[in-house]
Amino acid sequence: MPIAPKRWDFLPCDEPRTERLVSVLGVAPIVARLLCQRGFSEPEEAHRFLNPSLDQLHDPLLLTDMSKACDRILAAIARREKIAIHGDYDVDGITSTVILQRALELLGASVTHFIPERLRDGYGLQPAAVERLHAEGVAIIVSVDCGIRGADAALRARELGVDLIITDHHEPDAELPAALAVINPKRFDCTYPDKHLAGVGVALKLVQALCRRSGREQWLPGFVKIAAIGTLADVVPLVGENRVIAKYGLDLLTRGPHKSGLRALLDVAGLTGKTIDSYHISFMLAPRINAAGRMSTPDIATRLLLAGDETSDEDARALALTLDGENVRRQEEEAEIFAAARKVVTTDPEVGARTILVVAGENWHRGVIGIVASKLVDAFYRPVIVLSIDGDLAYGSCRSISRFNLLAALERCAGMMIKFGGHKQAAGLTMDAGRIKEFRAAINDVADETLGPEDLMPRLKIDSELAFRSITANVASGIAALAPFGASNPRPVFAARRVEIVDGPRKLKERHLKMSLRQEGRIFRAVAWRAAERYDDYTEHKAALDVAFSLEQNQFNGESYVELTVADVKPPDA
Repeated sequence: MPIAPKRWDFLPCDEPRTERLVSVLGVAPIVARLLCQRGFSEPEEAHRFLNPSLDQLHDPLLLTDMSKACDRILAAIARREKIAIHGDYDVDGITSTVILQRALELLGASVTHFIPERLRDGYGLQPAAVERLHAEGVAIIVSVDCGIRGADAALRARELGVDLIITDHHEPDAELPAALAVINPKRFDCTYPDKHLAGVGVALKLVQALCRRSGREQWLPGFVKIAAIGTLADVVPLVGENRVIAKYGLDLLTRGPHKSGLRALLDVAGLTGKTIDSYHISFMLAPRINAAGRMSTPDIATRLLLAGDETSDEDARALALTLDGENVRRQEEEAEIFAAARKVVTTDPEVGARTILVVAGENWHRGVIGIVASKLVDAFYRPVIVLSIDGDLAYGSCRSISRFNLLAALERCAGMMIKFGGHKQAAGLTMDAGRIKEFRAAINDVADETLGPEDLMPRLKIDSELAFRSITANVASGIAALAPFGASNPRPVFAARRVEIVDGPRKLKERHLKMSLRQEGRIFRAVAWRAAERYDDYTEHKAALDVAFSLEQNQFNGESYVELTVADVKPPDA
């Protein structure tokens, strides 16, 4: 593998605006630079970004149809009509279901929930689910994180006399479903100021409106805590309301106290007593919650997060351990399918030589093909569609690169699929298995119109050069104040020139590299995650390397220290 597999793109910055932020806010110059690069160049908006609070949340009634939805739900509570929440089987959908059900229960509603199982029920709001809930005596169905493309389900609800309220954040069709209310900031006639909420964010706005209408606004923080998990897991832009939800929610997750279910989940994940950050959500909590929907039934995770003080610690821990076991099984399935898919890409020119990698396998577990698609994107920097063939049908998970709108490409191939939907960067589809080869050619024809070699070159965005001598405790804490990091607020990456490896590199678990780096007399410990295969490159150039890195504040024996996370290395002046 070459020493510099990525192109380093240094981000520009408006120096006069940076200097103004330093002067007005009193932040370190590097922090001011980062704020400007993320679009917060005015002192007032930068201050709001650095100090997110619940009073920054917008009025939920600004969402189209919100008032109508609240009126109907509150009337149902007063009349003791049965309400069902229809969720989705991922973290976003599960947390959406949990916060809305808990809010309705506190308001005295007769409420139940239904979350489709991936293999049995398929994706999204379906007519069969509406019929099932109607048969159970449900008068109102409230969808969360799904439903915006559920036109057939909406018509069936109307036929049965069931009032349907849709809350969703996915892209709508040109015509909205014929529901009583459709709450989605992305609908074309909605002027809501924040268009980028996760599904759980939209559900939280409904909860916020119901709390306000009921004089229970003091309840809101408890719901934000769970909403933060879904928001961070769904990889939505961490600015605006999403930043408020994520930041405030992480603080509450760290501080506690928690209900028995959440307490058990944190304990099984090894997070009890730790400062919870976005990494812990993305790589420790979310995979466990997701594992239920991927490998068995999402209701395990839903029941766990709904478990309150009436649930014994033993019962809650049993549910948490079940999730943990499902996550281990998910990891094993994922590794096996990824190895098989990667082999197809590297050995079959019809697949690997194309702009979009469309790879298929018989009976690949549909619960993990989305993760496999993401890993193939990371490995090959191409849009990827992974298809699981089950009899005459193929079920696909799609993931893209930043420069390609995969959903738009799917729309141009719509006639070749039974159904599809999702976002620009992630989508799902179902198609006839016999059309895979034809579909591969067609969608690649679309991609070849817009993507060239430059678009398919992996890039690493560098925020700034940062010499080791400039890394102080004040700088590190100032950068940490920008967290939580994620989409639209990436963890800052810096570059340091002619750095020497003075200790190591040493392999860690045969996957990572650990070392100490020195520049102009300053030494920092560093870790390069998933870089073990580049061991020879690091050792060959250890006397002088250009290093791209992020700063991490860690603690040991009660003392804080700064450690570097290496994003990439290359020979000086390469």
